[in-house]
Amino acid sequence: MEARHLRYAVALAEHQHFGRAAASLGIAQPPLSTQIAALEREVGERLFDRTSRGVVPTAAGEAFLARARTALAEMRLAGVDAARAARGETGRLRIGFIGSALLDPLPGVLGRFRRTHPEVRLSLQELDSPTGTAALLDGELDVAVGRGSPRGAGAEDLITVPIGGDHLVAVVSVAHPFAGRRTIDAEQLAREPLVVSQDAASSYLRPLFGPDPAALETATMARDIHTIAGLAACSAGVGLGPSRMRLITRKDIRFCDVTPRFRLPDLRMSFRATDRSPVLAAYLSVVRANCPKVGSHLDDLLARHPSAVAGAL
Repeated sequence: MEARHLRYAVALAEHQHFGRAAASLGIAQPPLSTQIAALEREVGERLFDRTSRGVVPTAAGEAFLARARTALAEMRLAGVDAARAARGETGRLRIGFIGSALLDPLPGVLGRFRRTHPEVRLSLQELDSPTGTAALLDGELDVAVGRGSPRGAGAEDLITVPIGGDHLVAVVSVAHPFAGRRTIDAEQLAREPLVVSQDAASSYLRPLFGPDPAALETATMARDIHTIAGLAACSAGVGLGPSRMRLITRKDIRFCDVTPRFRLPDLRMSFRATDRSPVLAAYLSVVRANCPKVGSHLDDLLARHPSAVAGAL
């Protein structure tokens, strides 16, 4: 039994006449009569009564037609669903990110993606940069947003694009002596209790304090920038974080630049070069639209990467 047999039966039931049904299907009447007869033999029951008033379904035919209409509707929906999935309008996208990315640019990108792809299931997870990279390489994420270039076995198979730059700033309580200052230098910071993220303390902040990392070794470790700002507000220490942290609006903290200016590793977005997911392609299209400079760089990287050059991205 094929889908065309179901369509033939439904058309015959609707028109109650072999000639009119055949015309609606775009076929001749004899083949339609032959196919309906073959269908009845396969089902093992008479589906239509041929009368002087026309062709009408039997009780068996009515039962068959109910299922046939449902099956044809499901087949049409299957085609629609397949086309939508191929356009990245449905499916799932798993994104891991560090907290500072939620200040910029993720709110604009994710907000736009939600509006344009409301039926894609977004799975969002805050992870530090190394953990996010590991999850991406293990296939547990589709996109990872972290600070600095991904490292580890397989990192060369990722496409990584910068999505934002930062320099180091300090955040203090309004009651702290530094609260009225515009800048703080590294020597002053070294004499203060610090609040930093584990990722920063173990990697890119070490050059700031030269050969004496004691200030970092005794620092309070915070999970994200909001915790850093909150602990600074509680006078737990001087918080250190990316300049985009200034987007946090609290009345009980103040920000100071660190001098000389200490540039942090770029905020970067990574994904697997071999990932042909239409949902990922749709997400990258939103990134291009929302962040034109990132999109231009992204297209250059895709064109140069051997695993991605022939892909759908």
